[in-house]
Formats: sequence, C-alpha cells, structure tokens
Amino acid sequence: MHEPGQLDELMICRLDAGRRELMPCTVVIFGASGDLTARKLIPALYHLHRDRQLPEPFRVVGFARREKTGDSWRAELGEAMAQFSRTKPVDASEWEKFGRRLSYCRGDVDDMAAYKRLAEHLGAFGDPRLSRNLLFYLAVSPSQFGGVVARLGEVGLLQRDPEPSFWQRVVVEKPFGHDLASARGLNADLTGSVHEKSIFRIDHYLGKETVQNILMFRFSNAIFEQLWSRQSVDHVQITVSETHGVGERGGYYEEAGALRDMVQNHLLQVLALVAMEPPVSLAAESIRDEKVKLLESIRPIPPASVPRQVVRGQYLAGPGSDSSSEPVPGYRQESKVKPDSNVETYVALKLAIDNWRWSGVPFYLRTGKRLPLGASEVRVEFRRTPTVLFAAQCGPTLDANALTLRLQPDEGISLRFNGKVPGASTALRPVRMHFSYDATFGAYTPEAYERLLLEALGGDATLFIRRDEVETAWGIVDAIREGWAGQPLTAREFYAAGSWGPVAADELLASEGRVWRNPYPIV
Repeated sequence: MHEPGQLDELMICRLDAGRRELMPCTVVIFGASGDLTARKLIPALYHLHRDRQLPEPFRVVGFARREKTGDSWRAELGEAMAQFSRTKPVDASEWEKFGRRLSYCRGDVDDMAAYKRLAEHLGAFGDPRLSRNLLFYLAVSPSQFGGVVARLGEVGLLQRDPEPSFWQRVVVEKPFGHDLASARGLNADLTGSVHEKSIFRIDHYLGKETVQNILMFRFSNAIFEQLWSRQSVDHVQITVSETHGVGERGGYYEEAGALRDMVQNHLLQVLALVAMEPPVSLAAESIRDEKVKLLESIRPIPPASVPRQVVRGQYLAGPGSDSSSEPVPGYRQESKVKPDSNVETYVALKLAIDNWRWSGVPFYLRTGKRLPLGASEVRVEFRRTPTVLFAAQCGPTLDANALTLRLQPDEGISLRFNGKVPGASTALRPVRMHFSYDATFGAYTPEAYERLLLEALGGDATLFIRRDEVETAWGIVDAIREGWAGQPLTAREFYAAGSWGPVAADELLASEGRVWRNPYPIV
C-alpha cells in the first residue's frame, strides 16, 4: 500500500528522458569582464558543474579587452562568487575543480588579430571537440553583435554549415533593438553570418520555473481547458511590479522606458504563454510557432487609439514601498535623468486578441517601478455568476472566481472561490485554495540562467525567442510609441512612489466596470 506522497512520486512523468546528451564543448564569453558574467553567467555555469550537468571535457573562455591573466580572472570571479552564488558558502573544492575549466583570452571585439588569437587559444586545448563545438555568449552591446559574428566567421570559428558532428551557436542578450527597424537590422546582421536555428536570443524571464510552468499547467490539466476561453473568462490581468526605482540606470532608462524595457519582452512573452493555442508537439518550433501566432493575433492599436487603451506614468517622490524608511526621489531627480523627462516608468494597457478562443476578452497588462510590492503574476478573472440565487441577493459583493499564477516571489497557484462563513448565520465570503512551490517542492529553485545555458548547450531553443517573435512584439510597441510622440505627461499620469500607479490606470479599467487586483504578500 502506497502512502499518498509515495504515489505522487510514482506518477512523475519525466519529459527530459529523451534529451540529447550534451557533447564536449567550450563556452566563449564576450564581455567576460562585465557585470553579467560575474553576477549570472559564471555562477550559473559553476552550479551546473557542481550538479554534474556539464559534459566532460568542458571549457569556459573569457574574452575581453582588459589586461588580465587566467589566474587573475579566476581570482576575480572567485571573489564575485562569494557574493552572487545561490549556495553559500561556495564549496572550495568544487570551485577549484571548476576553476580549471576557466581560461582568459585578451582582445578587443574590433581587432581581427584578437580573433586569430582566440582560435589559437581554443586549438591549444587539443581535443577538437573543444575547439569546434562552441557556444559564443555575446554579453556585449547589441551594436557589436553583427561585427563579432562576422569576424568569428572570417577566422573559421563560426560556420553557417558546420560538419554534422560539430556545432556552433550564438547567444545574445536583450535588448534586441530599440524599435522594429533596428530589430530587423540586428537580425539581418546576425543571420548574415549564421543560420537562425543557431541564434539563441535570451530573455531570462523564460528561464524562470514558474514561467515554464504556465505551459505545464495549461496543457497537462484537463479540468482547466474548458474554462480557458471567452465562454468562461471575463478578463485577464498580468502584473509585473517593482519596488525599486531606476537607480544607476537612469541613462539607459531615458532611452528605453518601461514600454521598451518590460512590455516588449517580459509581459508579451508571458501573455503569449498564457493565451496561445496548444502546440502540435513539445518540439521547440511547434511551441514557438504558437507563440508567434498569438502575438500576431493581437489587434493593432492605431496611434489615435493609444490614449484610450494605453496609460503611461512616472513616479514622483514619495515614501516608497517601506513607509518607515526615508522618502525616495522622483524619477526626474534620479541620476542621469532629464529634469523635464517624459519617459514612462509605468505602463498599463488593454489588448484585444482577435482569434476564436479570446474574442471579446480584454487582456490588461501593467508594469511599473516604485510600486508597493515587487511581484509578477497572472490573474484570470472568470465571468460572474448569473444574477439569481446568491448573486441576486449579494450583488457586487459576491466576488468573481479567479485563478492566479504567482510567478515571483512566493511562487504558486491560487484559486479564489466563494464559501460559507461558519456559524448560525448565512454569509458568503471569498476564500483561497493555494498551491505553494516552496511547500510542495522545497525551497530549491535554480537560477534562470542555469536552465537557459543548459538548454543552449543542448541545442533546445524552446525557451529562447525567435526572430519573428521579436519583430512582431516590436510592431505592437512601436505603434504605442507613435501615439505618445510629442505628448507631455499630464497630471493624471504621475504617481507617488509607494502607490499602485497613476489614477489614469484605474480609470482604464473603471470605464468598463473593472478594477485592478493588486498582488499581495503571501504568507
């Protein structure tokens, strides 16, 4: 006789049993002396090494223009690991073993001679698999992507059609352009030297366990399929809120704003996973095909309609998320920000999806800085019950049912329904049935970069963004920016730090009899 927990373990379906075995290879990091390498890439690779998920042999080569040796680079990374590793303290023995995999090649990305030195460096490993199975991670400015891949091709390190027994792949970080035209130009530069199938555009959001679980939740649970459509769903809210301001990123934010920084990638990616049709298989291209179809189904917002469907905002000075702390400055008082800037730190928008499943169901997306709580969640609000029986007596106080996918923090899934309050009187109130990742699976959650790097090494593009996805998303965002062009912020679009956004965002939903459901701390 099995206990319930034992039975659950026996019911595990292991989908990665047929995953391709990783081949011996080398990861070459361009921009190896940068912050991303120390904070994310090396810790991720170290943990993959520690968990015995990397192939043997395996090497990591840092490429940057700063004058370093392999020993000095390893020492710097060792110090960074003490701060950024998800497991502390770092195991000295494992770090020493991992450190033997690391080497450094100095060079400027514009210097052709440096690429020849890199080829010699790789050739010195002896094993041809380490010099021909190559993952190039471009942790450099997007303006340098095209030049790097072209020079790699010139020295023979990156081939459009490598021999069948070898492979080369290129990983690039966002932003993938700053508008549709630049994204197309960037994609053309990349595909001029390497096939699209070998380009892995990384958005760390897609590496999060809870974001990946959206697909599992939707397509492995039959009870929700009949509910996941216009027949049952009233509307959907997707919220990504942040408590911090722009900090030292004021210069970047002046060019990007919340629309480019968050909506074009993170929010539209989550929307695609929540609303896409079932793919014909779990193959990478089948899943990515459906995501693109969903994005292409979003009804364009003409510039003239932007004021009715999109709200922007900018935070003013205020108490911040912790009212007991010192007041925080407004956006215009931040470093490297223009004193009369109209750049948005908050965006809320209403999108319509013109397909059979979602016709008539509004999708509300919002993101902002200096909000009261840092959280990412999807709330599916179902249609209200008919106005008979309980609904006839309770009216609007009978809350609609809702399903919330909490992506971070306090990751989990909640179902909200109405139940009777115990006692002699007859009273109804909303109650919550909650699944917690932490309580069920334990606190261990790998960093997004660990999963993404592992998938790139295996050649699985499921969690990466395809060229047409990028360009379709930019088309949506460009139309909104056109509607904002030359329009200064109004008083209705400013909000105090520590609040949930401008009054205009509340009015966006209130005009249709709806309200924002703000994330709350889960204890």
